[in-house]
Amino acid sequence: MDMNKRVSLELRHRSPSEVHELVLDNCRSGDGKMEGITEEFSNLEVLSLINVGLTSMAGIPKLDKLKKLELSDNRISGGLEVLAERLVNLTHLNLSGNKFKDISTLEPLKKLPQLKSLDLFNCEVTNLADYRDSIFKLLPQLTYLDGYDVNDREASDSEGEGDGVDDEGEEEGESEDFEDEEEEDEEDVVAEDDDEDDDSADDEDGEVNGDVDSEDEDEDEEDEDEDDEDSSPVKGEKRKRDPEDEDEEED
Repeated sequence: MDMNKRVSLELRHRSPSEVHELVLDNCRSGDGKMEGITEEFSNLEVLSLINVGLTSMAGIPKLDKLKKLELSDNRISGGLEVLAERLVNLTHLNLSGNKFKDISTLEPLKKLPQLKSLDLFNCEVTNLADYRDSIFKLLPQLTYLDGYDVNDREASDSEGEGDGVDDEGEEEGESEDFEDEEEEDEEDVVAEDDDEDDDSADDEDGEVNGDVDSEDEDEDEEDEDEDDEDSSPVKGEKRKRDPEDEDEEED
């Protein structure tokens, strides 16, 4: 996909001034120049052009709010003057995997007073003797070169990136964890309520069974009493005389 078409897709019915971050990695640039990006992207803060075949920075527009520029894995070997002229507030620049051979080709970056982080991994210039000392001397405004400060202390993620995206991701992750904890608490409460409902149901069943058993016992007692009454003679009823008793009296 060419760069112009990719820019159109990235906009997606938005105006360029509404875009704060633009990622065009791995698309094709015509004639090795930047295309589709104009000064209308006035609020752009992050621009990523990794592996797009750039050989020149001549096509980059004036973007006063741009802070982070990713240009790794291209074929740029010079012409950094345009960055100092058009990206005056740039703080993070990644030139890793390009064609820089000499320290002198990086001198235009002295005119970027806000530049704090510079990456030159896999550039031939990193093979020079005293490379790090020379770069820190050339660009005293730098805090980090290839992810480390002048005392070889590694940059933290937020300091190395500096675009605010990671911080927002962390906040979202924390809020999700908090929401997950709330959901777990709600599940525990529901489980406890279910247990209480089960216990109360058991108690109710026990009471009902107890009442039924009591009623059964009472009915059994009443049946026994009725049987006893049936077997006993009725009060006031004369006993019938047997024929043998009458014969004895006649004798």
